[in-house]
Amino acid sequence: MKATRLRAAGLAVALLGTLVAGTPASAAPDTTTIPATTDCTTDPATPKRQFRAMWISSVVNIDWPTKASQTAPDRIATQQAEYLGWLDLAQKLHHNAVVVQVRPTADAFWPSPHEPWSEYLTGVRGQDPGWDPLAFLVTEAHKRNLEFHAWFNPYRISMPAPGGAGADLTKLAPNHPARQHPEWTFAYPPAGVAGSRLYYNPGLPEVREFVQTAMMDAVQRYDIDGVHFDDYFYPYPSGTHQVPDDATFAAHNRGFTDKADWRRDNINLLVREMNDRIKAAKPWVKFGVSPFGIWRNKSVDPLGSDTTGSQSYDIISADTRKWIKEEWIDYVVPQLYWYIGQYPAADYARLVPWWAEQVRGTRVQLYIGQADYKSGEPAYGPYWMNPRELSDHLTLNRSYPEVLGNVHFSAVQVKANRLGATDIYAAEHYSRPALPPTMTHLPAKPLLFPVVTKVERDADGVRLSWRQPADGHGPLGTATSYAVYRFDGDGPVDPCGFADAAHLVGTVRADASTAVQSWRDETATPGATYTYAVTALDRLWNESAPSPVRVVR
Repeated sequence: MKATRLRAAGLAVALLGTLVAGTPASAAPDTTTIPATTDCTTDPATPKRQFRAMWISSVVNIDWPTKASQTAPDRIATQQAEYLGWLDLAQKLHHNAVVVQVRPTADAFWPSPHEPWSEYLTGVRGQDPGWDPLAFLVTEAHKRNLEFHAWFNPYRISMPAPGGAGADLTKLAPNHPARQHPEWTFAYPPAGVAGSRLYYNPGLPEVREFVQTAMMDAVQRYDIDGVHFDDYFYPYPSGTHQVPDDATFAAHNRGFTDKADWRRDNINLLVREMNDRIKAAKPWVKFGVSPFGIWRNKSVDPLGSDTTGSQSYDIISADTRKWIKEEWIDYVVPQLYWYIGQYPAADYARLVPWWAEQVRGTRVQLYIGQADYKSGEPAYGPYWMNPRELSDHLTLNRSYPEVLGNVHFSAVQVKANRLGATDIYAAEHYSRPALPPTMTHLPAKPLLFPVVTKVERDADGVRLSWRQPADGHGPLGTATSYAVYRFDGDGPVDPCGFADAAHLVGTVRADASTAVQSWRDETATPGATYTYAVTALDRLWNESAPSPVRVVR
């Protein structure tokens, strides 16, 4: 393995030398390399790498598609336009990913051989919508160079009546696996109790196998970048009602004598096995979970956080700390939906350092789930009437280098911009584009830098064209996208200019249909002199050295 890598590196260096020697004089050859960030002074307000996304929720038509779209004269076109609007918002806010719910209730937003079409597309459970939404979702996100994380709910089958099927199996789609295997399911709370709904039983080995297979169908057939679980594993408790799994525990306890430990192990198995299956099929696909924000309280477990709220370890059988320490996931997005202040149950300022400590020394990346839905809503208390609350969260995050990004819940709330809170945090924290963090444990090959062949002004800005030499050949990696940097004037470029996003003006997806790539800088000031450089990025955002610079006057 080591010898192969050395040979690859040697070839790359040789090719780089050839390209520099053959660069036209007008290209102002420059063999600048990107230094380690620790060697440069960077601006924390413009990080070069930061995961930025919003959740786009489909369950009960929260974000997309809207319920109104189901009866639109041209439903497909309406739903596609709605989704493109969310991507436009993501681009405006300099996000670099979307997290889209494509299996909200044991159904599918793609033609699945395992599960019925989602009711949230047409209003009818199991009805073919006449198109492949997932294919469109992924393709359009990638056109904008946004990562697409497919959000799955593993065990939920239905939502409560009257809007959902509740606990009534006969109200599910006729071909629903739960109707074919009622023994796989349970109702919780019990049928007849308000809020009752159906779940797959996590304690059954055949259920665990089935839900993984259903989700893996999307992984194998679509070019997704990530698999994303939310916080629903075992049901959240409802009153004094107990999950009806005594018989399952008796039949499948695997030697466990404590039911709580057994339930946690059931979810551990799901997470570990799902990660193994994802990496076996597509090693580059990331796997992340967004758990409830409290693992355990310190008063119960010395390893827990300084909080007094509900504990996901106990109430939904989610041992998220173990998943991090065992590195069964690539990233974790705890839902820290609380304010900064004197809130002993769950103070944001206490939880961020706790989660940072959990990922420290592991390869698991930490992003924070932000409660945009609470901002400007009086029902959540006076702290959330502060338009700066969310921006203050992101400022606090800067004190913890382990925090590598944020995901906002949810799209309609981000767009609502109550109190101007979205505008504030976007201006103070997302003013420049950013690349997603790299994951060094996932596969990568060295990338050659691009060669810029033309830089010219036109009526709409400055247009750059470039080529990617030896793209994906031999030991070299394939460029999935490119980053464009712009510097004022025509002087030499300081290598530290690439260390943060102060000079990053955009990224663009590679066009596989042509050897010549291009991008227009629409923010260029007419008549200004600029120096441009372009880098190549693989699908996991590993970056090449910069191209030789080009100047436009």
